[in-house]
Amino acid sequence: MSSGTGAASAPAPDPHDSPPTSDAPAARPARKSSMFSSLTVRNYRLFFMGQVVSNIGTWMQRIAQDWLVLSLTGSSAAVGITTALQFLPMLLLGLYGGVLVDRLRKRPALLVTQSSMALTAIALAVLTLTGHVQVWHVYVAAFAVGLATVVDNPARQSFVSELVGPGQLQNAVSLNSANFQSARLVGPAVAGILITGVGTGYAFLFNGLSFIAPLTGLLLMRARELHVVERAPRGKGQLREGVRYVTGRPELIWPIVLVGFVGTFAFNFPVYLSAFADDVFHAGAGAYSMFNTLMAVGSVAGALLAARRGTARLRLLIVAAMAFGALEIVAATTPTLWMFALLMVPLGLFGMTVNVTTNTSIQMSTDPAMRGRVMALYMMVFLGGSPVGAPIVGWVTDTYGARVGLAAGGAVAALAAAVIGLILARVGNLRLSVGWHGGHPRVRFVPREQQEALAPAA
Repeated sequence: MSSGTGAASAPAPDPHDSPPTSDAPAARPARKSSMFSSLTVRNYRLFFMGQVVSNIGTWMQRIAQDWLVLSLTGSSAAVGITTALQFLPMLLLGLYGGVLVDRLRKRPALLVTQSSMALTAIALAVLTLTGHVQVWHVYVAAFAVGLATVVDNPARQSFVSELVGPGQLQNAVSLNSANFQSARLVGPAVAGILITGVGTGYAFLFNGLSFIAPLTGLLLMRARELHVVERAPRGKGQLREGVRYVTGRPELIWPIVLVGFVGTFAFNFPVYLSAFADDVFHAGAGAYSMFNTLMAVGSVAGALLAARRGTARLRLLIVAAMAFGALEIVAATTPTLWMFALLMVPLGLFGMTVNVTTNTSIQMSTDPAMRGRVMALYMMVFLGGSPVGAPIVGWVTDTYGARVGLAAGGAVAALAAAVIGLILARVGNLRLSVGWHGGHPRVRFVPREQQEALAPAA
């Protein structure tokens, strides 16, 4: 990959062009004949295989951690506090993490962060298996993982472009999401068996040992085959430079604002699903694991569909976010466990579509030298919103019930998507067009000039 400007080194639009807010995609990489084409790259294949194992452990720990806190305290708010502590470092330090990532070599940085998360999981396993665990231990472990995530998340996100180059970036980002979500098909199910069979401690232990796989993959990579990006030199004002870069580009700032609302209020599934499993349906840890597994089915489908698409359209992002919020409202009203469980599949699909579309469009619209800071800002808003949202939705859930909490989160997501969709249309000088195509109604945004030119003929 070239180390020059974004226009020369990645398939990103010129920063001075009008934002890609219409049916035109944020970027137009070449379409691939296979949805798994990036796996032909050896370094990415090692990265992908290591993440398969580690992601299973990560999902096992997530389920075990939430259920352990609920068992120790009996409070959904306590689960929300745990989630908040895990993402609080990203909220406070995320931008500084992005500055570091732009300065550092990605592979050594990942070796350090992945090792630290492995040690944290093993320490929590020892405390749990010896019967000495207390809720504050879980809080400390969650905060420690959050500190490592400040560097680990933007480093992993931006490292993908160094593994595959710009031509395979869309495919690789989508497969990464499919990888992470596929682990939900295995991790929660295994975690549920371990929790009910031998206890939560073994889930933490598996997660700690699972980091051996990505660490081995990183060590086996061939450095000469990486698409090297020039690292940002040390200097003053780099954090402000990153913020100015994003705020000056509507194609970056408004998708980030949208996922901020979605991540803060609608993606708090540790709070929502544990409350539905325990308080609404009285079904225990097995139901909580099942909800997560079914959501993973939809998420995997959404990620694979994204891998097959050759473009990342902002129109798709808006529609998916509105559908995601509406489905949460519908799920909040379902009377039976099985109806609620089945709705986890489309929720996972639309939630993953929001995630992948935002991630891909942002990466492919960003100068490689700024990618660490931009992705850190994106992850800070998406994940860092949890320290604000999780305690709020936990309190709402405890006070007014799980149904009200989930419906409120969905309403915020749907409303934010509608408002930001209108803002993007206005910025892009677009107007809503309603008509018929092939005998079916079609609603889309078109340039104002095009609609005005067709108006006399109508």
